[in-house]
Amino acid sequence: MTKELLKGNEAIAEAAVRAGVEAYFGYPITPQTELLEYMARRMPELKRAFLQAESEVAAINMVYGAAAAGARVMTSSSSPGVSLMMEGISYIVASEVPCVLVDVMRGGPGLGNIAPSQADYFQIVKGGGHGDYRLIVLAPATVQEAIDLTYQSFDIAERYRTMVVILADGNIGQMMEPAELPPMHAANGGHNGQRASWALTGAKGRPHNVITSIYLVPEVEEQFNQKLQAKFRKIAENEIRYAEYATEDAEWLVVGFGTSGRVAQTAVKQARAKGIKAGLLRPISLWPYPEKRLAELANNVRGILVVEMNAGQMLEDVRLAVSGRAPVKFYGRMGGTVPLPDEVLDEIIRLTKESNS
Repeated sequence: MTKELLKGNEAIAEAAVRAGVEAYFGYPITPQTELLEYMARRMPELKRAFLQAESEVAAINMVYGAAAAGARVMTSSSSPGVSLMMEGISYIVASEVPCVLVDVMRGGPGLGNIAPSQADYFQIVKGGGHGDYRLIVLAPATVQEAIDLTYQSFDIAERYRTMVVILADGNIGQMMEPAELPPMHAANGGHNGQRASWALTGAKGRPHNVITSIYLVPEVEEQFNQKLQAKFRKIAENEIRYAEYATEDAEWLVVGFGTSGRVAQTAVKQARAKGIKAGLLRPISLWPYPEKRLAELANNVRGILVVEMNAGQMLEDVRLAVSGRAPVKFYGRMGGTVPLPDEVLDEIIRLTKESNS
C-alpha cells in the first residue's frame, strides 16, 4: 500500500467507508464539517445511506434507529453538537446497540470558537448523559492513527454492543499528513454478511426482538445495570491502549493525549538533548484508561507533568492512577490555543528545578 496526503476529517470518513459503514447521519459544525461533506459525496456513490439531519438531536436518534436494525452506522460532530446528543447517547448505550461517534473538539465552553481544544474530556470520558454508563473512547494523535482507530472502532462496537467514540481535537481533523488507507469491506451489516441475531429485522419464524432502555421496576433496572457494569469491566480488561516514548530510564514523565501528547513528545526529545531523562506516556484509550501502566511508571519517576488543551480534565484521572506515588504538575492551554513544544520543555525544566531545590 502507498501513502497519500490526507486531511484528517476526510481520512476518518474514508476509513469508516472502508470499514463497511452503511449509514451516516449528521449535522454540519466546524471543525468536523469536512467529514460530513465527504460522506455526502462518498456514501451515495456507493449506494449507501447519507442524511443531513435537521439537528444533532435528530442525527443521534437516527443513528439509534439504524443501529437497532443491525446496520453499521455512525455520526460525527463537534463539542456543542455532541452536547445536544447526550440524551440519545445514553439511550444507545442502555439499549446495547453498536455505533460510532466522531467528536472533533473545538474551543469552549458555550459556542466558544472553531479552534482546536481537548475540553470535551469530561463530557465524553465521564459520560455527559444520564445514568451509570461508559463509552469506549479512543484518542488519535496522527492522521494515520485516526484512520486505524476509526477502521477498528466498528468491530469493537459490535464486539461489546456499545458506542465507540473517536475523540479528536480540531488539529487532527484539519491537518494533512501522509497516511495509508485500509482495504475496503462491503457494507453488509458487519464482515460476516449477516445481521446480528438481536437486531430488529423482522420476526418471521422467530420470537420478537425487543430493544429498549426502560425498566420501570427498580430491581429490574438494577439487575440490568449490573449486567452493563460487568460488560464495562470486560472492556476495561481488554481494550486499554497507550503509546510510550523514552520511558525505560525516565526520571520525569509527561502525560498527554492527542495533539498534546504529540507536542509533548517533541518536548521530551528536546529535554533529552539537554540531559534531562524525560519520557512520555500517551493514553490512546481514554476509557478504559491505562491507569495500571501509569501507576507502574509513577513508581520509578521523580515527577509527572500532565499536558492538555483544557483547564486540567485528564489531570484528575492521572492523579487517581498515580495515587501519591509521585508529584503531579499540570500545564494547559485553553480556548483553542495549542501548547508549543518549547512551552512544555520549560515546564519540564521547572519541574526538575523544583524537585532539586
